[in-house]
Amino acid sequence: MGLDMIQYKFAISAGSTSNSSEVNVELPTTNVAIPIPENADVPIPENADVPISQSQFQRIDLDSLDYDPGTRKQIWEYHVNQRDEIRRAYIKKGPHQPPLETFKKSGKQNRSFQASWYRNNSKWLEYSPTTDAAYCLPCFVFHNPNVVVGQNAFIVGGFRNWKKVGGKDCSFQVHIGKDPNSAHRVAEQMCKDLMNQSQHLQRVVDHFTTEQIANNRLQLKATIFIVRYLAFQAIAFRGRDESFSSLNRGNFHESLGIVTFWNEKVAEIIEKAPKNATYTSPRIQKEILHVFSAKVKKAIREEIGDAKFCIMVDEARDESMKEQMAVVFRYVDAEGFVKERFFGLIHVVDTAALTLKKGIYSLLSQYCLDIQNIQGQGYDGASNMRGMWNGLQALILNDYPYAYYIHCFAHRLQLALVKASKQVVPISHFFLTLLFLIKIVSASCKRNEQLKVANANEIARLIDLEELETGSGLNQIGTLQRPGETSWSSHFRSVSSLLRMFSSTVEVLQNIIDGAIDGENRAEGESAYEDSQLQELNYRFNEDAMELLRLSSALEPREALKSFRISDLCLLVKNFYPQDFTDYDKQVLEKELYHFEHNVVQDPEFKKLKSLSELSQWLVRTGNSEHYKLVYRMVILVLTLPVSTATTE
Repeated sequence: MGLDMIQYKFAISAGSTSNSSEVNVELPTTNVAIPIPENADVPIPENADVPISQSQFQRIDLDSLDYDPGTRKQIWEYHVNQRDEIRRAYIKKGPHQPPLETFKKSGKQNRSFQASWYRNNSKWLEYSPTTDAAYCLPCFVFHNPNVVVGQNAFIVGGFRNWKKVGGKDCSFQVHIGKDPNSAHRVAEQMCKDLMNQSQHLQRVVDHFTTEQIANNRLQLKATIFIVRYLAFQAIAFRGRDESFSSLNRGNFHESLGIVTFWNEKVAEIIEKAPKNATYTSPRIQKEILHVFSAKVKKAIREEIGDAKFCIMVDEARDESMKEQMAVVFRYVDAEGFVKERFFGLIHVVDTAALTLKKGIYSLLSQYCLDIQNIQGQGYDGASNMRGMWNGLQALILNDYPYAYYIHCFAHRLQLALVKASKQVVPISHFFLTLLFLIKIVSASCKRNEQLKVANANEIARLIDLEELETGSGLNQIGTLQRPGETSWSSHFRSVSSLLRMFSSTVEVLQNIIDGAIDGENRAEGESAYEDSQLQELNYRFNEDAMELLRLSSALEPREALKSFRISDLCLLVKNFYPQDFTDYDKQVLEKELYHFEHNVVQDPEFKKLKSLSELSQWLVRTGNSEHYKLVYRMVILVLTLPVSTATTE
């Protein structure tokens, strides 16, 4: 119940004014909201209609609660301040055990739930006639939605494998568990504690003195301060051995040791705190991190508001071999600034396009972001992301045809030129040779050291000959860099590194015994060069995307100064943004563009603008965003489109 204690400590201490000056002097203040949500940042089902972060709630009529375990709402779907009240109502009512004369039969052997099972499991076993399944009341009352799905059989989906009831491996007994600390037994104890008013947390903290409240707040502040520092600096929290006898207990505990060393008040409070309430466990650390995450996401959500936005997604596998999907939102804020905000990582079971789509839609639903406001998509060139028919972008376009897909320009230009260049044998042979040289020289630590020594000697020789300039940061010893097909500019850097270290590389190669390394496969067979680059560019840069960007370029300040293409902008609205402009808007658009050209484009300040982003900010700053609302709407829509996915990378 550490999280409940955190909530009560914050709630009680927030209302206290005594000794506040002393507390604030000891440690920097924090922006963590109070009270802390009970289940911050938990995944919510796709069709959930009650966001967990709701700030207001309606009073629940306890007499009208649904007691059927197959149809009732989960406890975590209620507001955090209502959950204990609802828990008590369910516990007081007891397990739902309808005394039916017959139960529904299922399976090949026509098995069914038995009323006699109530007697042996009277304190927890429930049955739902609606779903024909068995449930557990204590586990439902204190269900944590973050647990493994396999442990939710008696809570969410229900248990109906009747043939496994009874016998040596009875599923009911397996659910209860032999361990005194099994999930079921812990839930039963929590039910008892909740109903025991004399031991309830609220009653306990109500008897706290003002000094105790201040001490509790300072103790928790120390933990929050360290968590915030480590998180912002991207420093690992845990240590290999965090026991008291360890010489290095990890960054969190060592940082806490520094705080207590310089702050006797904090050291005294932590020393006297109960061993089960030090609030330094990994669980507490993660809960505080979840609060930070929830606050950041809430701020981003409020900044987006009802604006159009673009989703940029990239997927990768983490160190624990789990597929993670990074989600970034791109939008224009109220002041006309383009923002790209990393919104979080979503764990997905696989990288199939449909799975990624469900993960994105679930995230949007959780934070009440309307899918109709998706104005663009930006992914890498992987087939499951970019595929025209089955890819993620195609699935989203089927739901909302104006969520235009833009493949990162730098990425696809790199891919197009790399693939096209492979059709030219001399170029392909050159890069194969380059890779071969790098592989040989970098094959061992010994050869790397030889390369560095040879490079240092060569630099010293050139300096003696006064062929190299000297100074801070110049003539550093480097290594050969590998080119990568998806790493932008990597081929240039690779060639540059070889040119810079050519003599050193030759010297290392001369030291390698001839024949010790097998040769690389030669370049692929020669194919026709004509039109190979053009075909690849056409494949990477599809016609619709290029037309969208060509028309959009008419809004660029430098293009507008050359020739303000009103007809192109009207076509842009007609062909690509028909849903964002009413029929009346389209009728008056041309006239507004005409006035914009003569009153705004000719403004001396306009001539100083260099980008569409600067134009957006300038229009807001000067108030022209209100005078030319249709033009500003076009600017926002175009700015929302991504031209690069570097943020997600």
